[in-house]
Amino acid sequence: MAKTGERPRAVAASALDGLPFALDRSSPVPLYYQLAQQLESAIEHGALAPGNLLGNEIDLSTRLGLSRPTVRQAIQSLVDKGLLVRRRGVGTQVVHSQVKRPLELSSLYDDLEAAGQGPTTHVLRNERVPAGPDVAAALGIAEGAEVTRLERLRSAHGEPVAHLCNYLPPALFDLDTERLEATGLYHLMRATGITLHSARQTVGARAATAEEGGLLGEEPGAALLTMQRTAYDDTGRPVEYGTHIYRASRYAFDFQLLVRG
Repeated sequence: MAKTGERPRAVAASALDGLPFALDRSSPVPLYYQLAQQLESAIEHGALAPGNLLGNEIDLSTRLGLSRPTVRQAIQSLVDKGLLVRRRGVGTQVVHSQVKRPLELSSLYDDLEAAGQGPTTHVLRNERVPAGPDVAAALGIAEGAEVTRLERLRSAHGEPVAHLCNYLPPALFDLDTERLEATGLYHLMRATGITLHSARQTVGARAATAEEGGLLGEEPGAALLTMQRTAYDDTGRPVEYGTHIYRASRYAFDFQLLVRG
């Protein structure tokens, strides 16, 4: 492994100072791709935060001991992903990271916190409402029966990522708004003795309405990812039904596929 990081004093400081970069020049993996992957990882894990300046391509190539075309290709790949932006007279700047969430039974809050994304939650609604047909079917209750409806806006690094709407049986546990803004719903469930076992989940996509765009900081018609999930405890009882929307520019589902045969 060839370590980068030897920099002449004439080069101005940047957010890359102190970050370990390891480029394997004997690897068949192109150097630009190695650099792009390491920069993306630093952004995803908060080592490079939104607003951080990386400097211009000449400075970067000097810092990293790479040719300018190699650095330009790595930067362009992250610009295309919406993670970096080039600003005239300023240089290359981190915009934000895209949340990559594994498709497993986990809380978005826990996933963001584990990835160093600085999650925050704003509770928009915490109220009792009659169950509609979809909610009643998912929770195995009579239509019109009372359920707790939660609406939350989840942010990462101060920018909205998702609008979460959840329905729960009202007798499940006390859903305190202050606690909901301090941690994730699944964490609160586990703290009250509920053991989450499995879920049925559907992922889709559609365009944002004007109201949704206003909540999430997107233009009307922007791409949104959607998710519907019914979660079950270890007795097979449905304990939560959620309908969530996510900014496609900030969020992705991460799949691991296994071969059967």
